[in-house]
Amino acid sequence: MSATLKSLRSLSDPTRLRMIALLETDELSVAELQDITRLGQSRISTHLASLQDAAIIVSRREGKRTYYKLNPASAAREFLQIGGRAARELSDHAADQINLKRVLNRRKEQAREYFNQVAGRFDRVYGPGRSWQAFGHLLLRILPPLVIADLGAGEGLLSELLARRCKKVIAVDNSEKIVAFGAAKARKNGLKNLEFRQGDLQNPPIEPDHVDIVILSQALHHAQAPCAAIAGAYKILKRGGQILILDLLKHNFEDARRLYGDLWLGFGESDLHRWLEAAGFRRIEISTVAREEEPPHFQTLLAAAEK
Repeated sequence: MSATLKSLRSLSDPTRLRMIALLETDELSVAELQDITRLGQSRISTHLASLQDAAIIVSRREGKRTYYKLNPASAAREFLQIGGRAARELSDHAADQINLKRVLNRRKEQAREYFNQVAGRFDRVYGPGRSWQAFGHLLLRILPPLVIADLGAGEGLLSELLARRCKKVIAVDNSEKIVAFGAAKARKNGLKNLEFRQGDLQNPPIEPDHVDIVILSQALHHAQAPCAAIAGAYKILKRGGQILILDLLKHNFEDARRLYGDLWLGFGESDLHRWLEAAGFRRIEISTVAREEEPPHFQTLLAAAEK
């Protein structure tokens, strides 16, 4: 087959067009392409092999990883321009570009990569007295005197922990009974700096520009309008304050609606990034921080951003 026909055949597949559009910006590994597109590793490798066979992309090895980029010497440059326009018409293009930005930003965060390596080693070798519980107490000790809003706090477990070190914690929940329970428990435990307020995630009952940190821990998937909840968090944050979101990665476990009252079956990284950006946040970082070993294998995302 001629080189021209190989190029045309390679560019006829929508998935390969997605990859070409991503590789226009920077070189990427299979793992990064998988993170961006949410496609399986074998599928991505097959498409990359086809593109490499047509001399449209080239690769290089760095340690255990192989990175791919567009071939600057490719004879198919004129076809790639048409392929690029076709890629921008695909329904996945906008999400791909958001996820690409997130992945490239994450490369710069060497501290996070180091943490992931440490976390992966944590349970492999036994160490007397070493536990996540102990680490949690240590980290609480170094918290500065912050004012924190815990939105969708439920009974306030996280709020109680934070209140033992923070200047003030405002726990917000829409259930009158849960707020009454949490407030009574705070009084019983002598936590005078923990205040429970009844209110909605989309319009939290907190003054504008008032708190240093907003936390939405497994709460956003209960919001009627997650984008409005994020905008509400932006409003109550001080300038330079941070939002921290822990929530589920998008999944297909429909029973979560019945079992847990979930309105949303998790979120894609691109969804969170788009909503945070629309609200006015900057320095947005999103990563997967936990994966459950048992079915349905829920994965947890951590999103952080600054006002």
